[in-house]
Amino acid sequence: MLEVRRVSGNLEIEQPQSAESEMSDLLKNIDARTKLAGTNKLEILLFSLGVDQRTGRKEVFGINVFKVREVMRTPEITAAPEMPECVEGMVSLRGVLVPVVDLAKYVGIVSDTPRSIMIVTEYNGHTQGFLVESVDTILRLDWSQMRVPPEMLTAKMGGLVTAVTELSGNRLVMMLDVEKVLSETARYDEEFLYRGIEPIEEEERMVVFADDSTVARKQIERTLDILQVPYQGAINGRMAWEELQKIANLARSTNREVKDLVSLVLTDVEMPEMDGYILTKTIKSDPRFAGIPVIMHSSLSGMSNQQLGRSVGVDEYVAKFEPQRLAETLRRLIKGID
Repeated sequence: MLEVRRVSGNLEIEQPQSAESEMSDLLKNIDARTKLAGTNKLEILLFSLGVDQRTGRKEVFGINVFKVREVMRTPEITAAPEMPECVEGMVSLRGVLVPVVDLAKYVGIVSDTPRSIMIVTEYNGHTQGFLVESVDTILRLDWSQMRVPPEMLTAKMGGLVTAVTELSGNRLVMMLDVEKVLSETARYDEEFLYRGIEPIEEEERMVVFADDSTVARKQIERTLDILQVPYQGAINGRMAWEELQKIANLARSTNREVKDLVSLVLTDVEMPEMDGYILTKTIKSDPRFAGIPVIMHSSLSGMSNQQLGRSVGVDEYVAKFEPQRLAETLRRLIKGID
């Protein structure tokens, strides 16, 4: 069995069998991925979920390599009761129980092709396995090459696709919103997540935030609504930067500083066209935005990713799916509490 394991931030191949050499070669020579921060680049693992019987097409999907811990042949899965239909059950990986999601069922693809490969992902402190038909290659590209999906595709996929890029041969690759998969299969107690958050009194300055995930944007908006803080949202770093420039022009025309209008900026890491690292570097290098803190709000919650954020000027780091911690951090920075 091929096993590819993440060790100290890298993907390490352990004793690949000769029959698996083609797939194992895909995951070699990628140690430089941790140097991509601040370059607006990413690496994505391409995979397919089989030929959809309704369309006759095999769609290509992608997931950020930063979120991939292992790629292996699908192990024996133990069924678990009262789980969503797309959750096949649980597997034990080195003593840890990991839920396994059949992505074809989740996406709505009807295919008889066996999902013989499992991509083990780790983000937001959660580990889960995704069953796929095959893995293809690891592709390095600029976030500027990733486009916001058309509204028709967004509606059809229920917000599951966060970005689209085109490969040679007119092949399209769709980036999946793995945070949405986690949110909808883990069955969080939504009310419990927001319990105890109190409003911030008389705060007129706005929060500008950027996130390409519909699930994350809804959680951010709900948190800010409870805090009673005005906000302006964007679906990627480029659009957030455009909003910030509009605010800066307004501040100049009214003889005010931007920090009198904006309390802070909240940004995701992974976003099409401009990622959170580039957005942060751009803000921090522009004197008009002096004194405005930047919070990185990401499912890439490992220490190495936090250090990469700090290297481009991020002031605070908050993991996603933790509204109470996000609210606490927002309150402290907005009120200037040390």
